[in-house]
Amino acid sequence: MKKIISTSNAPQAIGPYSQAVEANGFLFVSGQIPIIPATGQIPEGIEAQTEQVMKNIGAILEAAGLNYGNVVKTTVMLKSIADFGAMNGIYAKYFTSECPARAAFEVGNLPKNALVEIEVIAETI
Repeated sequence: MKKIISTSNAPQAIGPYSQAVEANGFLFVSGQIPIIPATGQIPEGIEAQTEQVMKNIGAILEAAGLNYGNVVKTTVMLKSIADFGAMNGIYAKYFTSECPARAAFEVGNLPKNALVEIEVIAETI
């Protein structure tokens, strides 16, 4: 049985998908771009965008009763792989021990012309 997770503390879905779905002991968080929920704006620069993405993910995890420690896998999509180091510096503030598995790669473009999008999978049990 699946359970839809939603919070107003993260951007609402901009398409036919859920912020997150809980199923079979895992939470699957849709890719988050750096939209500030209160304003709908996207900050400038890779560091500010990564920070906002991580805040959005944190809000969704919290809505599910979880935190970053529950995350087992992340996928990072970057508009430019040249931003990897800067993104990684912010990312490392959120995963400090027992870090999740991760894939990171450059993509052709991202929704709303964002510089970064991150999706996560977390364990719920």
